Amino acid sequence: MSRGVNPKMNNFLETGPPRAEIRIDHKEVERLRKNRSALFDSMSDMVFLVRGDYCIEYMNASAIETFGNLQGNICQEALGCAPEQCADCPVTQSMAGKVCQGLFERRIGRVYVEYNYVAFQGYQDEQLVMIVMRDVTERKRQEKELAKFHNNIEKVLEEKIQALNESERVRQELRREVNVLKRELDRYGRQDDEMVGESRMLRELREMINHVADSEATILITGESGTGKELVADIIHRRSSRKDKPFHKFNCAAVSESLLESDLFGYEKGAFTGDTARRQGKFEIVDNGTIFLDEIGDISPRMQIALLRVLQNGEIVRVGGNETKKVDVRVIAATNVDLAEAVESKKIRRDLYYRLNVVNIHLPPLRERREDILPLITHFVKKYRIAFKKEIDYLPNRIIDRLLQYDWPGNVRELENVIKRAILLARDNVITEKELSFESSPSSNNPVSAGSHIEKRMLEQPLKETMAEFEAKVLATAMDRYERNPQSVASVLGLGKTTLYEKLKRYKLNGGRNSM
Repeated sequence: MSRGVNPKMNNFLETGPPRAEIRIDHKEVERLRKNRSALFDSMSDMVFLVRGDYCIEYMNASAIETFGNLQGNICQEALGCAPEQCADCPVTQSMAGKVCQGLFERRIGRVYVEYNYVAFQGYQDEQLVMIVMRDVTERKRQEKELAKFHNNIEKVLEEKIQALNESERVRQELRREVNVLKRELDRYGRQDDEMVGESRMLRELREMINHVADSEATILITGESGTGKELVADIIHRRSSRKDKPFHKFNCAAVSESLLESDLFGYEKGAFTGDTARRQGKFEIVDNGTIFLDEIGDISPRMQIALLRVLQNGEIVRVGGNETKKVDVRVIAATNVDLAEAVESKKIRRDLYYRLNVVNIHLPPLRERREDILPLITHFVKKYRIAFKKEIDYLPNRIIDRLLQYDWPGNVRELENVIKRAILLARDNVITEKELSFESSPSSNNPVSAGSHIEKRMLEQPLKETMAEFEAKVLATAMDRYERNPQSVASVLGLGKTTLYEKLKRYKLNGGRNSM
């Protein structure tokens, strides 16, 4: 026996462990096994002990209850692990010396489990892997239901949002349709003070007004006296974004030079003899609104400088003061003077002309749009027969012909005055030549003969419209000549009665009388 060796150990090496000691070791192992089983069986979590050869050595009661008794089986086969799951197998990872970090999830059959693992020393020093699992199937089911609920909410929200977007799209579409209808109503259902007529020039003028009215641009309205410049200014203001703001009309030619500047820009206390208080001018009064400056071509050089300051910087200076004041006023100006020619003759400042002429709306004289004369006659007859309580419902063709052939140097204003005076003087509800009173002789003011007038009309409109007008005039003349007897008219013109009645209805001819 070598030195230092325990005699009992030497005896053990020679003869083996005593039987009593072996029995004690077996009892101890059995005790530890039972304690381990009791400990593991008391756990609600599932516990597996797996050997390095993947054989399940032990399962606690919870694991057996869930999966059945799989002890002695290969875990990959018994638990039905998919091949792709074997790469991160806890047994393989643990045997490779890797320490488990965190929790893992896996589906085993119909059971979802959450697990971790740890290296475990067996009773005979064998290397095992203890896998602790928790059944999370119910939690997974709840998560799926919650996810489904969230998805349903998202779907509902998406549907609601889509419905709202669709509603907004429909609303925008309806708004556009309403705007189109408004424009059509403006065109066909105008108020009494709107522009009357359907000539090409007037249609283009309406489109121009509609296009620029809602802008903030300064507008210059040009045209002869009586063409309706003030009316156009009214329409522009009503259709602008400032329609609910102040609107003031000011005739520059109607105020003396000495008072024009103070009227427009105001004056300070003491600026004039006897003035004891400051006074606001028109530009301050209509701040945030619109001002219409008529006869702008007649203002003095001093006024041109003051007006230029307003147009350039939005600033005014009261008479007798030095302090500038900001104003926000849209300017609409009008003149019957050729401003371009006035600029060349140095009567109008060039820079002021460019500031005024941002948008130019030119009103053609009535003689250049004769197709609007008849609608205007109808309009004024309706207006003044109500005003004067006259039952005027018939204009003989010879009266209409005279009105159509006249050159109207005073334009629409002159035509309105002629109709107004004729209705006032009319007797027996019919206007005769006695009631017509022109400012000058129609013949002397109309160098264009009737034939050349017809030729001019033919060149200004489609042939279909010219033929329709000519047909309407022939029918009206025939109805007058044959005392509004449809049978006689149909016979003379070679028309059937049905055709004749359709044409009379189309041209609004009632018993030979023009429908007013």
